[in-house]
Amino acid sequence: MGSTVFDSGLFRDMFGTAEMRAIFADTALVARYAEVEAALARAQAKLGVIPLSASAKISEAAAYLTIDMERMRRETEIVGYPILPLVHQLAEASGDAGGYVHWGATTQDIMDSATVLQIRAALVLVERDLRELRVILQDLAHRHRTTPMAGRTHLQHALPITFGYKAAIWLSSIERHIERLEQAKPRVLLGSFSGAAGTLASVGAQGLEMQRLFCEELGLHQPSITWHVARDGLAEAVSLLGLITGTLGKIATDVMLMCATEFGELAEPFVHGRGASSTMPQKRNPISSELMLAAAKAVRQHVATMLDGMIHDFERATGPWHLEWVSLPESFLLTGASLAQAKFMLAGLVVDEARMRENLGLTGGLIVAEAVMMAAAPNLGRQHAHDLVYDACRVGIEQKRALADVVLENPELVAALGGAEAARAKCDPAGYLGLAAEMTDRVTGRG
Repeated sequence: MGSTVFDSGLFRDMFGTAEMRAIFADTALVARYAEVEAALARAQAKLGVIPLSASAKISEAAAYLTIDMERMRRETEIVGYPILPLVHQLAEASGDAGGYVHWGATTQDIMDSATVLQIRAALVLVERDLRELRVILQDLAHRHRTTPMAGRTHLQHALPITFGYKAAIWLSSIERHIERLEQAKPRVLLGSFSGAAGTLASVGAQGLEMQRLFCEELGLHQPSITWHVARDGLAEAVSLLGLITGTLGKIATDVMLMCATEFGELAEPFVHGRGASSTMPQKRNPISSELMLAAAKAVRQHVATMLDGMIHDFERATGPWHLEWVSLPESFLLTGASLAQAKFMLAGLVVDEARMRENLGLTGGLIVAEAVMMAAAPNLGRQHAHDLVYDACRVGIEQKRALADVVLENPELVAALGGAEAARAKCDPAGYLGLAAEMTDRVTGRG
């Protein structure tokens, strides 16, 4: 039975996904180590540093190696790192070519390159989910581009907006994350082969060419210089996940608030029993949104850890490196889970347009006081118009009357607004949506 939410049989699919777990599983990680060792052997064979026959045997052994995980665990606890234990088993499986395994490399070269291979595979999933989420939000925003609702600032009615406009703002962040992810790849997806202190002294003058061929074998970018203690690339990867989950947390917060009974404007997709209470049969809790928000808060802590872990001492760290072993997998698991929850929740989101319109009218038109003021200003001057509308608002609040009814009692305002019919129209919140629909179309690319 698992001891954390990430390996728990109960919680693991709420805080991760099967696809992402497969990337960061022990067996997959060890396979990456072996893959990196084989790529190094092939690169060295191309330069004649080790025999071609040795490279072939090492590559074959790496591809079909059955790791004794219990032996590897025991040796890893003794050594402190898993690469020497892996080299022992790979060398044994390579027969007479075993002496060429790990030629000129250092433990961190193998571990860092394997980590980057994991990140590359994980980013494929993140990018796929972001692109799928983009389509879901495009559809949602376009469908509700003219659906009026109350815009809220400081949790109070501010001005009317449309729900499509709100969804398009969510979408705009997702678009930027897709762009950021693509831009980050050349900085993050770097191979690592530099030797003990990063100078490639163990392999001589051919070192940089060997490094190039090694990176080419793995499909990774060649670094300009060793990055054993320059961890900004990995910190950037987790920071990107922090940005992504931060956006999902914002979306989740909006949805949760709008699902509240007093708002009643949204509901998460109905699945029998989902979000149910053990004592209150009426409950339909926003579970997906809650998990998205939890993921955002957890990944944020890992971003801080990765930034702290950038501070390495001299040419090889005495401990900060180990922080990555915790934060990287958990950040990707949480991000994968949050994206999966977001896709499910937003694809089936229930939008109550009638309740949005009802809530928009809660203040009896006070939400468009600005509209009335700006419409009267050309004839009255802005400040005088402001004062008249301000007084009308106070009357409306104190007497619990609609703004339109109060305005119609003021001949000066009615005249400035162009008559009674025009005055009543200016007090209709649905008529003061600004360029919400046009802005939505700019983001969705639809009209």
